[in-house]
Amino acid sequence: MHTKQSLLSDLKNLGLDPKGTTLAHFSYKSLGDVEGGAQTVVDAMVEYMRDGLMVFPTHTWANVNDDQPYYSVNETEVCIGIIPELARKTPNGIRSAHPTHSVVAFGKDAKAFTDGDQLYTTPCPREGAWGKLLDRNATILLVGVGLNRDTFIHGVEEWLDIPNRINEKKRMLFIRLADGTLVPRPNSGHVGHVAENFPRVETILKERGILSEGKLGDAKVLYHKTQPLTRLLNELLAKDPDLFGER
Repeated sequence: MHTKQSLLSDLKNLGLDPKGTTLAHFSYKSLGDVEGGAQTVVDAMVEYMRDGLMVFPTHTWANVNDDQPYYSVNETEVCIGIIPELARKTPNGIRSAHPTHSVVAFGKDAKAFTDGDQLYTTPCPREGAWGKLLDRNATILLVGVGLNRDTFIHGVEEWLDIPNRINEKKRMLFIRLADGTLVPRPNSGHVGHVAENFPRVETILKERGILSEGKLGDAKVLYHKTQPLTRLLNELLAKDPDLFGER
């Protein structure tokens, strides 16, 4: 059975910079048996990154929509698994106010990192939390999941204004900030399911030394820094803007 200490050792073996910025996507089941369950995983990640910034995606795109257009920083449940759901409830985390693609951050500058996400109208705005991951050359961990769960790649496509990625029609959503203030904000979602095609670049990312592989518990981990991945994708998408499109 994996313990908090064994998970901390695994993170060290990945070469993860404890003073940097890390965002992690998780399949909890892929880790195997963990003493104390999913909360132990959250606690291990936060502890390892205590001198840096630990970020978990807390997406709500499946439960904030035309039928239910309200998002609450404090109350809206995550739609992508138990680890981010527990992370949003963990003390000292600060959750951003993006209505569909929020994050929760732990660390000394978590407030600055999450501030302002309610101001934008697209899923992964360059000035928001997902863009700040690029500025910080953050590490993206994919624990037991593939590149098809790498939201950061959606951001790269958005910043390059790749056609047919963002819905041109905006819907009005309502954001309840942590202090109770209600903010109306038009918002556009993603078009289609192009993320399922992100694994098309896995081989070239590995060949270029951008995508690495390791272990956390029983899980296979893919991980990369945001800046070299962005440079390569900019190159590839300049040649073929529909690289991740349906074929």
